[in-house]
Amino acid sequence: MRVDWKGVFPALMTEFHEDGSLDLDATRRHAALCLEAGCTGLVMLGTLGENTSLRPEEKERVAAAAVEVADGRVPVLAGIAEYTTVFAIEAAARAERAGCDGLMVLPAMVYPQDEREAIAHFSAVAEATRLPIMIYNNPVAYHVDLQPAALESLAACDNIVAVKDSSHDSRRITDMINHFGDRFRIFCGVDDLLLENLLCGAVGWVSGLANSLPVEAVRLFELASARRLDEALALYRWFMPLLHLDTERKLVQMIKLANQLTGTGREWVRPPRLPLVGEERQRVEALVRHALATRPPLG
Repeated sequence: MRVDWKGVFPALMTEFHEDGSLDLDATRRHAALCLEAGCTGLVMLGTLGENTSLRPEEKERVAAAAVEVADGRVPVLAGIAEYTTVFAIEAAARAERAGCDGLMVLPAMVYPQDEREAIAHFSAVAEATRLPIMIYNNPVAYHVDLQPAALESLAACDNIVAVKDSSHDSRRITDMINHFGDRFRIFCGVDDLLLENLLCGAVGWVSGLANSLPVEAVRLFELASARRLDEALALYRWFMPLLHLDTERKLVQMIKLANQLTGTGREWVRPPRLPLVGEERQRVEALVRHALATRPPLG
């Protein structure tokens, strides 16, 4: 199975009302804004989409809302982040029913698998769906690291077509290309490693801060892909203080607050998450205010 996934895929936020109920209209507006900015795909129900805060039927409704907005123009991927492999297979079926074009599959939640267990999990989900799959490798968050040799067995699954690498090690991109050639579409999964990952061969970016500043995110990707490095580096340096938010423990609240300050969304989250207060809030507000005050022209 071949796909042409590439470019900026925001890991889109799930919008809520202040009382915690789903705000599908706001989710649709946010998705449309990102597509208008030039984003070439949408990843729904990832970490930033607060996957594990949603009921199964809510996840299907969020995915269907994004599919409606995309209207076949770009691929819509649904994050699969569940407690067991059986639950993940059920979630994949709901995403397929919602009309999604692919899946971004995470290791099973809560229980930290070893390599053998993670490979079995990913393989079972792949076998149970017809949709193409992006594997999300994030050893920092999920404590299992699928290095190139471990990915060898997953290469036998025809519908595992891409890898989102969040290993925080740009050398991994070169290692995967040396090992697999173009077998997998490689996506950067850490915002503040975007330029390094692209220069080493990544073809896409699953981005957090593209939620808040989608025009700038798309422009950065385009400049880096075209190897217009002086321009790309200048924009990257301006963007970097905000890109660092993607690596923090409260990235959901921080990027949702950034969305609110840039006019792309609202800060409401579901408990146990709470909106930021105090020094944390002041720090994010200061970063966003500075970025907006020094926003570079994108001619």
